[in-house]
Amino acid sequence: MKELDLLSLRYFAAVCDTGSITRAAAQEHIVPSAISKRLTQLELDLGVSLLDRERKGVRLTPAGETLMDHARAMLSSARHIKDDMAAYGAGVQGKVHLLASASVISEALPDDVAAFLKIPAHRQIKIDIEEEVSREIVRRIGDGTARVGVLWDGTDLSDLETVPYRTDHLVAVVHPDHPLAGRKRCAFVDTLEWEHVGLDPASAANQMQARAAAIAGKRIQYRAVVSNFESALRVVRANLGISIIPREIVETYLETFAIRVVPLSDAWAKRRFMICHRAKEPLPKAVALLVDYLRKAAAARG
Repeated sequence: MKELDLLSLRYFAAVCDTGSITRAAAQEHIVPSAISKRLTQLELDLGVSLLDRERKGVRLTPAGETLMDHARAMLSSARHIKDDMAAYGAGVQGKVHLLASASVISEALPDDVAAFLKIPAHRQIKIDIEEEVSREIVRRIGDGTARVGVLWDGTDLSDLETVPYRTDHLVAVVHPDHPLAGRKRCAFVDTLEWEHVGLDPASAANQMQARAAAIAGKRIQYRAVVSNFESALRVVRANLGISIIPREIVETYLETFAIRVVPLSDAWAKRRFMICHRAKEPLPKAVALLVDYLRKAAAARG
């Protein structure tokens, strides 16, 4: 099998996006026959049919659908390579692609990264932060598609090298009229009498809560599942359910939303976050500088 070339994949993606060789040719500013020739050669190289040519356009075969997924990933990677190299040409002296869980991004991480970049020696370092669920952070660092991440240590990190970062504390957030509103503390199992407002079911926090409920012989009843913490708090404010959220995030909304916070007494409600990267693998200088700064910033705050 011949090696794939990005130009053929780009034309293939254009045909898939527009549904027509003619429209793809207009988009790419070339003649339709040139795209058609490229696609024919691509099919010959791969030994499979990628497109069914129909009177009103084209339709992907099963093999074409699979190639489309790979093509999008390869073209995206090529764009990132181009952008990164352009950044170095413009004076960037280091680049960090940092994966982080939603809780970390909603708490202190952006402020710590901003403070790192204000240091004169770091101003030519470019840092991109990407939100990802914990298990995907571990997978991507493990398979080498990412270098560094920050996540809760409730995820198995045994194959990675870790550095302590910060801690947070999960609390039950309730409406002022809720029966739990007057409690100073409560166990997570006590909250299961009422409907919950959940976030990403794939998150490590939600999975931990599900396990805790199962151990107690119960299950969480969800009134709503939302995409972010602010939406969850709005549902709580409407007295439609309770939500388990880090106290460090809720504190920002207490006055605005007029909600109540009840700390959880469970040991797992105090969470430790870790900075992780592949073990026994030297980090690029920019990544190493950021990891060291985050470690020291967390230690300085206790």
